[in-house]
Amino acid sequence: MSPTLIRRCRRPLALGIACALVMPWAVQAQTSTSTASTGTVSAREQQLEQRVDQLEQELTQLKAMIQAQKQQAASQATPAAPAQNVAAAPAAGSKPVFTTAPGLSVALHGFISATAFSQNKSFTYGNGTNAEYPAGGSSGSLSGVDVRNTRFWLDFSGAKFAGDWTGGGRIEMDFFGGFNGTGAYSQQQPVPRLRQAYMDLTNPDTGSTIRIGQQWELLFPLDNVTASLAHIAFPLGFGTGMIGWRFPGVVWMQDLNHGSEGTQWRLDLGAFEGSWNGPDGAVNNTNYLTAGNAGFRPQLEARLHAQGKDWLAYVVAHYSEVDLRGVGSTAPTPVQSSVKSVGYEVGGQWKPGPWVFRANAYTGKGLGEVFGDLSQFGDIKDTGGYLQAGYNFTPNWSLNALYATSKLNRDDVVRWMGNGSTGLLRGRQTGLNLDYAAGNYELGLEWVYGWIDSTTNGTNTKTNSGNQVSVSALYHF
Repeated sequence: MSPTLIRRCRRPLALGIACALVMPWAVQAQTSTSTASTGTVSAREQQLEQRVDQLEQELTQLKAMIQAQKQQAASQATPAAPAQNVAAAPAAGSKPVFTTAPGLSVALHGFISATAFSQNKSFTYGNGTNAEYPAGGSSGSLSGVDVRNTRFWLDFSGAKFAGDWTGGGRIEMDFFGGFNGTGAYSQQQPVPRLRQAYMDLTNPDTGSTIRIGQQWELLFPLDNVTASLAHIAFPLGFGTGMIGWRFPGVVWMQDLNHGSEGTQWRLDLGAFEGSWNGPDGAVNNTNYLTAGNAGFRPQLEARLHAQGKDWLAYVVAHYSEVDLRGVGSTAPTPVQSSVKSVGYEVGGQWKPGPWVFRANAYTGKGLGEVFGDLSQFGDIKDTGGYLQAGYNFTPNWSLNALYATSKLNRDDVVRWMGNGSTGLLRGRQTGLNLDYAAGNYELGLEWVYGWIDSTTNGTNTKTNSGNQVSVSALYHF
C-alpha cells in the first residue's frame, strides 16, 4: 500500500474515530437531560446505551485497522525478502482473515511443500529435508519424497491490554514431529510439531514489544536465514555454521530511535529455558530433568539490530550456566561438575541491486544446547559461520550459492568423548540452488554437499562426505 493511499484511508478512518468519540458524549448529554426530566429510564435510552457500546467496539476495530496499515506500510518500505525467507520468517502485518471476538483479528497462513530427494549417505538430524551433514561412518544411498516442511500458523492481533498497550500472538506448527509408528505406512503419516506459541504485548507509541512463550532465541538469525526451498525448517548451514533454537522464554524488544528516519535500531533482551543432554545416564529429558534446568539457570541473551533500506546487521551475546549434577545434584558428573555456555555472534545481509549477500559468524564454548559444537555436549570451544551469495536474474529466477563451516577445539572434543562428545571435529557444507517463483508458487532445484572430520580414539582423523540432490515445489497461502 502506497503512502498516498494510506493517507487517503486514514481520513475516513479518522473521521470515523472522531464520530465514535463524539457520539458517546452527545448520547450521555441526551440521556442525562431525559433522565432529569422524566426520572425514569426509557426504552430509547437503553437503545442509545447499546449504540454507545457498539460504537466503542467499532472504535477498537478502527484502531486495529490503522495499526495494521502502519505495519503493512513499514513492511513495504523495506526491500521484500525472497519468498523462501518469508516462509522461514513470516512478516508481521498479515491481513486478517476472520475474527473471534470484537476487535480481535485472526490470520491463517502457511505453505504446502513437497521435495523429491536422492542422497548417497545418511545425514545428521535426519534424511530428506532435515539432512545437514553426513553421519559418521554412514553408507548407502536412498531417495524419497518429503512433505514435512509443510507449515501453517495463526496470527492474532487487535487484543486490548492496558493503556496504550495492545496484544497479539502466534501459534505455528509443521510436521517434523516424527512418524506415526514404525509400521509399513508410518512414513506417509508425519506427526505435527509445535514450533512457536507466544503472546505479544506491544506499545506502538514507544516502539516496545514484550514476547512471552516458545519462540526463537536471539542467536538464531531469523531475518537472515539462508535461502532454500528444500531446507526450510532445517535451513542450509544449520548446526554447522548457523546456531540457535526455539525455547520457552520472554523477550523485550525496544526500538531505540522509534519514529525517526534513516537506520532503524533495536535492542532485544531475552531469558529462555535451559537445555542440555542429560545429565544422568538415562538421558532423561522428557520431564524437564535436564542439567540446563537445574536450579533454574536460564539462558540470557542480548541482541543489537540495525536495519537500513537494503541492509541489516546484528550482534548477539549469549550466556548460561549448566549444573551437570542435574536436578537434586545426585547424578555423577562427567569431566567437571558445571559448564558455562558462552557465545558471541555477528551477521548481516546486503542487497545491492539484483544481488543478495548473507553472512553470519559466531564463536563460543558449551554451545551444544543451541545446536553449536556439532550438537555435542561439553565444555567444547566452537567457531563457525556461513556465507551465501544470491543473484536474481529476473523477478522470477534466482541462483544461490552457500558455504558453511563449524570448527571445534580438538583437545576439548577428545576430553569429553563418551561424556557428551561423539568425536566430531569439523563440519563443512556447500550448497547451490536454482529457484523459480511465480505468484504463490515456487519451484527449486538444489544440490548439497557436506563433509565431516571425526576421530574415534583421539589420534586418528577420518573424513566422511555425502551428496544430496532435490527438486522442490512450494505453494503459499
